[in-house]
Amino acid sequence: MLFNSLAFALFLPLVFAAYWWLLPGRRAQNLFLLLASWLFYAWWDWRFLGLLWLSTAFDYVIGLQLHAARVDRRKAWLLASLFLNLGLLAAFKYLGFFVESAAAMLSSLGLDPHLPVLRIALPVGISFYTFQTLSYTIDIYRGHFTPTRDPVAFGAFVAFFPQLVAGPIERARDLLPQFERPRAFDREQAADGMRQMLWGFFKKIAVADAMGNIADAVFDLDPASTSGVTLFFGALCFAFQIYGDFSGYSDIAIGCARLFGFNLSRNFHYPYFSRSIGEFWRRWHITLSGWLRDYVYLPLGGARSTAGRLRNILVTFGVSGLWHGANWTFVAWGLVHGGYYVPEVLSNKRQRLRNEPTWRDLPRIALVFTAVLAVWVIFRAHTLEGAASHLRHIVANAGLRRYDLFEWLRWEVWWPVLLMLAAEWRSRRDAHALFDLGRSRTLRWAIYFALIIVILLRIQLFSEHAFIYFRF
Repeated sequence: MLFNSLAFALFLPLVFAAYWWLLPGRRAQNLFLLLASWLFYAWWDWRFLGLLWLSTAFDYVIGLQLHAARVDRRKAWLLASLFLNLGLLAAFKYLGFFVESAAAMLSSLGLDPHLPVLRIALPVGISFYTFQTLSYTIDIYRGHFTPTRDPVAFGAFVAFFPQLVAGPIERARDLLPQFERPRAFDREQAADGMRQMLWGFFKKIAVADAMGNIADAVFDLDPASTSGVTLFFGALCFAFQIYGDFSGYSDIAIGCARLFGFNLSRNFHYPYFSRSIGEFWRRWHITLSGWLRDYVYLPLGGARSTAGRLRNILVTFGVSGLWHGANWTFVAWGLVHGGYYVPEVLSNKRQRLRNEPTWRDLPRIALVFTAVLAVWVIFRAHTLEGAASHLRHIVANAGLRRYDLFEWLRWEVWWPVLLMLAAEWRSRRDAHALFDLGRSRTLRWAIYFALIIVILLRIQLFSEHAFIYFRF
């Protein structure tokens, strides 16, 4: 079920009304949320519910066993959790990729492999809920968290529909206790949640979907015969598409959770206003960056030596790339970002940046954005060769059909992007762009209605405009 679908427009108010006004107490609410979340997930393909149930049941039991087991048996229980969760992820997401890569390597050696071509359907959200349940068992193993004995609360924590399929990736210590305590309807919390959802829908529908149509058309062209201007603007459109799409989803998810009395972790903090690559990764997909730091980078050890830090950075960013998809373009995207980050970390001169950027930081912001933009081409391309060709011809074809620039600089194309950037720059110290619109009630409601009208004019309820990160 997509957030931007007619099904969700009917699902949300019905679930909201039943949750607050028909169900007495926390336990009934948790059970209802669990069933509603399973329905939400099954809307795509009910067959994959079995994987979600398996992961949930297994890690619930593993958590209890980890807590009760003798010291010499605890590692075996943790390994069981890692084996099941990463095994399922590998089987459904990476097996075909590994087989194809092995076949390509053998062919390059002059061999003629006859390996099967695997086309395995990817369960929606498997990368997200796998990491979420893994953090639960790892934290129990480390002694950072006590397992719950409430299977319904744990199931609702894993399957909570606002963030089930594309995050934020929650830690048990942050979200699970919210299922274990009573909740009362908070009108102000719900109102702010609706404002954040409204802004998320604007970014998804008015920005991401419009930019995505353009980016898809440009990336389908042959770079060798396309002007450099068009190739550049195609990359620029994708940069705003993926930001509007993913941060828009996160805003909707966080706002939706607030309607039910839950606070989810912030996932984006205006990353395109970053003044360094390190700051970019502290602002982009924050919950994934934190997960990789705590469960990949730090456990690798050796961070006190230069060689150890270099290894840890490249491994962590490589894992980040592979997490996004089974393609060498994603791995390369992660490694290039790691390469960007290496000088900042190894120089031992971490930049002490003010909490939020100012107008004086715009040159540095532009430089970082340009570096990030170049790597988005690798992320978006189907192959490494295609990415290299796109980037090369941006420069090589810079003089080809220069009048294309005037076709690209059209107000009707860019006004949603400019509005998004202006609103978020103004609100860069706030949780979201509609958090504080001033004291004028008339102005606030005029903004709300204007955004609603734009969304209604552009939304396509009966067509598929899935969120990009559903693929991961």
